[in-house]
Order: sequence, then C-alpha cells, then structure tokens
Amino acid sequence: MNDLLTLKDKFSQTSDKNRIPLISELINQGEEGYQILRDFLLSNKEQVNPVMGKIYQLLKNNNNAENKKFLNLYFPKGIVKLLSDKNIDYSELQRLLIEQKYQEADVLTRVKLCELAGETAIKRKWVYFTEVEKFPATDLTTIDLLWQVYSEGKFGYKIQRQIWLSLGKDYNQLWTKLQWKSGNKWTKYPQEFIWDLSAPNGHLPLSNQLRGVRVMDALLSHPVWNN
Repeated sequence: MNDLLTLKDKFSQTSDKNRIPLISELINQGEEGYQILRDFLLSNKEQVNPVMGKIYQLLKNNNNAENKKFLNLYFPKGIVKLLSDKNIDYSELQRLLIEQKYQEADVLTRVKLCELAGETAIKRKWVYFTEVEKFPATDLTTIDLLWQVYSEGKFGYKIQRQIWLSLGKDYNQLWTKLQWKSGNKWTKYPQEFIWDLSAPNGHLPLSNQLRGVRVMDALLSHPVWNN
C-alpha cells in the first residue's frame, strides 16, 4: 500500500513527459492503480494531451468492467473533440488511433485530406498543394491532435514541422530523420515503414514525396501551426 501511495504521489507531481512510463507501473498495481488513473482522467478531463491519451487507450483496450463502465459514462467517444468546419466525421480515425492501428489510421488520414479538398480530390485519391493551403485550421488541428494524443506525442504534422524547422527546413535531412529515406533509397511502402511506437518521432502520418515536396511543404507551412 505504501508503494502505491508513493507511486500515486510521484505520478501526480511529475511532468507529463515522466508520467507516461509511470502509467504502466500503476496498471501493474491492479484495480487500485486503475482507480488512480480513472480519477486522474476525470479530474483533468478538460486537458487533451498524450498523457490523457495514453491513459484512455489503456483503459479502453482493457477488459476490466470498471474501466468500461467509467469510459462509457464519462468518455463514450474518446477524449479528442472531433471538430470540423466541413462536417467531416473523424470518429473512425479516433477509433483506429485509440487501438494503435497506425497503418490503417495513416490510410484513413489521407482519405480525410481528400475529403477536405473536395470531390475532385476524392476521385483522384490525392491532394494538390494548392488545396492543402485552403484546408480549415479547425480540421487540421483535429487530425493532428488525434495523432499526437494517441501516440504518446510521437506522431503528427506538428511534430514533423518541429523537426523540419530544427533542420533549417532542409527536406533531404527531414526524410532521413523521419526514416522515409535512407541515403538515395526511399523507404518502401508499406513493408519498410514502422507501424508502432518504436518508430522515430514524426514517422507518421506519411505523405507521398515521390511527386515532390510541395504537398508536404503546404502542410508544414499551413497558418494553423503559427497559432
């Protein structure tokens, strides 16, 4: 019991970055650990960040009856509010990311970008950079937040942008850093990409660079990230 109280105090007082590894330690304590996590999730429900996402994922993907009852009562659809200026439904994307089905989520993300661009993009199944520039900030924020929150803060456009800026906007360095390219060799899709949290920061979601950098540049330069 003393160990549990010590762990609880440590969890409540440390930074978000240090909380994530402690979540598994709390789960190893059984029902008392789960209760601490449920209480934390409820008392911080206005916050949407990778710590909250990790707790939610572990509660959701566990068959514990109390966890199911708690989530159905307080978080029936996940912890990210699915806002859209174009009435696009992101609930399936949230479900896939909660379940850490990152490859399926990556495919669906590209579908959603086409939906944002409109009927012509949906038919051609990819977007032009000029269409990306017109994406609503609300929708890009929702997509990015879903990726960040359910990946322990590793994935998403904002993470990719931070890496890109740190490299002086050098795309050749960015492709290597994201492990989208090794030397002169592009990473083969899908078998050579990493579809779990062992991937490097920013590895997902993918953007096809074989047509050039303009779509990626439009995504990373979108005004939403300046807010």
